[in-house]
This record gives sequence, structure tokens and C-alpha cells, in this order.
Amino acid sequence: MNATTSGKTVKVKQTGSPIRRRHDQRETLIGLGLNKIGRVSELPDNPAVRGMIAKVSHLVRVVEE
Repeated sequence: MNATTSGKTVKVKQTGSPIRRRHDQRETLIGLGLNKIGRVSELPDNPAVRGMIAKVSHLVRVVEE
């Protein structure tokens, strides 16, 4: 069963600034739908999104699963 068909989502909130971070980390935040501190984005729970969250784990936190 695919994660997108089961409707699982994950909410992430940006807690850190991308200033003085590598360019690929800034692009990852934009890919997650985040670019301002305090912004929350609801995304499908799949390995690709989990990998993006892991890459910028120091700048985001999972609000609820």
C-alpha cells in the first residue's frame, strides 16, 4: 500500500533561519514549502520527504505525525 493512498501526512515547522547555511539546505527548505521561521507545512509521509526533513533537521521540527 502506497503512503500517498493511505493519506498519511507529516507536519513540519521551521524553527531556524537559513541565513549562513549552505545553498542546498535553503533549497531543501523551499522544497518542503518553508522559507520563514514559524511557518508550518503539511506534507505526505514518504521516504523522500523524510530524507529532506533529515537533511535540515537542525532547522525544522516535526509538529505532529
